Amino acid sequence: MAWEQCRPTAPGVAGRSSSRLSMEGPASPAPAPGALPYYVAFSQLLGLIVVAMTGAWLGVYRGGIAWESALQFNVHPLCMIIGLVFLQGDALLVYRVFRNEAKRTTKVLHGLLHVFAFVIALVGLVAVFDHHRKEGYADLYSLHSWCGILVFALFFVQWLVGFSFFLFPGASFSLRSRYRPQHVFFGAAIFLLSVATALLGLKEALLFELGTKYSTFEPEGVLANVLGLLLAAFATVVLYILTRADWKRPLQAEEQALSMDFKTLTEGDSPSSQ
Repeated sequence: MAWEQCRPTAPGVAGRSSSRLSMEGPASPAPAPGALPYYVAFSQLLGLIVVAMTGAWLGVYRGGIAWESALQFNVHPLCMIIGLVFLQGDALLVYRVFRNEAKRTTKVLHGLLHVFAFVIALVGLVAVFDHHRKEGYADLYSLHSWCGILVFALFFVQWLVGFSFFLFPGASFSLRSRYRPQHVFFGAAIFLLSVATALLGLKEALLFELGTKYSTFEPEGVLANVLGLLLAAFATVVLYILTRADWKRPLQAEEQALSMDFKTLTEGDSPSSQ
């Protein structure tokens, strides 16, 4: 029988919880909710359109992108949109998309997407500061720049703490369980702050370039306004996916065993009473 091959994870009731899971056999993969794939696909379509439209705006109306010229500034908005908006949004969706893969694999992918987002955003930050230095412009005086530095710092701290708790082997299960709600909340909050900062930067760039012509429905202004609406739509769809309780990643068999063992050891509850 399957229960004879089970090795208890802890003495007493905790061991019996793991044995009972083994008696029931390996858990079958939980099917994805019917509408989830469509919402995820829609979010990716919106994200790719946002990235493409940002590139088109910079290429058509701002002269393109180059590092060693006055066009260096244009590296900044493109990198920030790719890194702190599109890739960060995708990193948040990892636990909704990869529902039946091993938790460790999902964690690594979640962390790697954040690393890519951080590196690309760092390139964008270096570009704008270097451009300001070359042109003699002041730094960090606008609301957009203050929000941008705050978002970048929070993003880095969130990743560092998340790595320490969830990927570094030294963190205990109890510590991870207590920190997880804060990690989830601040991840979504930083993503929304990133989108809001991008919208501030977009508006600032239009006012600097177009001035009073912005109110005359200049084509660049109209295109940028549409880009702003798409940014807001992308954030809304991602947030909707994240907040649907029935779309959360289901616990795998080994995660259920760990959860019940932890509850038994800390609270003295019997798994059979759950």
